[in-house]
Order: sequence, then structure tokens, then C-alpha cells
Amino acid sequence: MPEPADASPSGGTPERAPARGVARRWLLRRAGTVVAAAGAGAAAGGLLGARAAKEKGATGQRPTFLLVHGANSNAYTFAPLIAALTLEGHRALAVDLPGHGTQANFPPSYQAPQDLAAFATAPSPVLSRTTLEDNVRHVADVVRGVARQGPVILVGHSMGGATITRVGNQVPDAIARLVYMSAFCCVRIRTVLDCFLVPEGRTTLLPTIPSVGDPERTGVLRNNWRSADAGFVAKAKAAFAAEYGDAAFRNALNTFEPDESASLIRDDARGHPATWGRVPRSYLRFTLDRSIPLALQDRMIKEADAATPGNRFDVHSLRAPHLGPADPAPLAAVLAGLA
Repeated sequence: MPEPADASPSGGTPERAPARGVARRWLLRRAGTVVAAAGAGAAAGGLLGARAAKEKGATGQRPTFLLVHGANSNAYTFAPLIAALTLEGHRALAVDLPGHGTQANFPPSYQAPQDLAAFATAPSPVLSRTTLEDNVRHVADVVRGVARQGPVILVGHSMGGATITRVGNQVPDAIARLVYMSAFCCVRIRTVLDCFLVPEGRTTLLPTIPSVGDPERTGVLRNNWRSADAGFVAKAKAAFAAEYGDAAFRNALNTFEPDESASLIRDDARGHPATWGRVPRSYLRFTLDRSIPLALQDRMIKEADAATPGNRFDVHSLRAPHLGPADPAPLAAVLAGLA
């Protein structure tokens, strides 16, 4: 069954990229991970809008930042950001999405000495079956639990934006604020993959990073982040954090996980104005991002604001690449200001 076309920003003729099916397959096979891993940097009963959140704060219930990572990532990558927030007196918690963290797949062929032929076909038991709905269900359960302690500020980075949007559809009354850190926020554009087929997304450097294996067979997008190929590392650095020093980037690269579910980028990630659209939201633009280009970030902000003109994004800009600032202090300061 053909997938529905995306509506144009003006609501007129649907927008299609040339050779759409070919472009989709090319992105799947060439990009490996079509969305970037999270790097530098993480609900309450009844709708907690700004007024309700202030009332909660007046009774001593401080908000909790609940941090959701991107593709090929895990909760650990938020450790520096959580430390910075905690030192400023804020509560923060990061979650591992299904198939990540302690459930991550690290095949023996991924370890040194690597067996690249075996690595290309190794199964990924959890992620090959994981959908965006699985991520949403997991995070929504955490939101409900944290909300018993006070307001929740739900933060998503990169692909994590698709998850928090859908969580906003499901439990809007449990979230005080949604925060997108250079993250996907789909409203008119249906899927994360479709974001790279619109003009604003075609300059992404993600497809330049060589992938491993066939996602149609393994069910996952796979990358060899432990590659000794200097060309591979250079391409990954250009896409994720060209401004980092080599040592800092290698440090970040060693937190990446090799697999990500191939389903996630093709699942419907749109926010619904009647639910997600009720929750106050902020967007943190990373102006040096070469994975989710700034033009694409701005398009997503514009389309979200058009869908809910009475609840527009609160926008902040940071001079940072996709992984965020190497020093988490500026990012923590912006987040703290939202509390």
C-alpha cells in the first residue's frame, strides 16, 4: 500500500520528493543510522500548563527533567547533562529506550578483533522487533510514575523527539512541558524518514556515513562505530560534531550502540493538535547541526506553530553541533530556565 503524501506547508498540493521510493531505499541502505545518536547532553495528573506548574512549584514540588535519547544511544550519554542540572539543584532522570542500555545488542563480531562479515548479518533480538509505539509505551509509563512526584519536563534529543511527540499524544495531561533538543517534531511530515526527503532535510550528512548489512534482512540500521577506518570516523565526526576535538569525539563515539530499529524512522511520528498540541513546548535549535539541518529544524517549528497557533514553541538557539555543546553547562542553563 502506498504511503500517504505529506501535506505542503500551505495545506495545498501534497509535497513529494523526486523518486521518493528510490530515495527512501537509498537512505535506508546508505545512511545506516538515518537519525543521529544522542550525545552531549535528559508528568503530572491533570494538564500542567504554565499556571498549574507554577502552583505546583509554590508547594515545593519541583519539576523533574525526564530525558529521552536518540538513535544508537542510551541514558548514559546524558550523564554530563544530568550532573550539570543536579549541581544547579534540579532533578533529572534519563531513560533507556527498549533495546538500548542494558538491553543493547553487542554481537561478539562487533568486538575486537572484528568479524565484519558476521557482524553484517548478526541478529538483533530486541531492536529488530521494536516499533515507535514500543518506545512511546515505555516512556509514557515512566512519565506516569515520575508525575506522582511533581511536574515532568519531558526532553527529547534527535530521534527522541519522535518518541516524546507521541507520548504527548498519549498522556498530555501528565506532562508540564515538552522540550526538543535539535529533535524531530513531526506534524505535517509523517515520519522521521520523510523529514530527509523534503528540501530542508536533504543537506543532512547522515547518508555519507557507511552502514553495515541490509536493514530489510536484519530489521535494524547498523553502524560499526568501532571502525579503525579514518575515513569513516571523519564522516561521522562531520555529521555529528565537527567542532569537537578528536579526543572528545572519540569519547562520544564510544558511547554509541551499533543497532537501531529500522521500523522507527518509518512509523507515524506526528503530533495531534488536540492532545500533544495542548502541552507547552520549547525547541532548542542547534545552529551547527549537520545531521538535522537548521533549515529542517526551523521548518518543523513553523509547522508545529501553524498547527497550534495558540500554543507556539518557545525557541532557544545554541551554537552547537548535533551532539550538543561539548560543555553541557550552556545546555543545562537553558533547561534550568524552563523549570
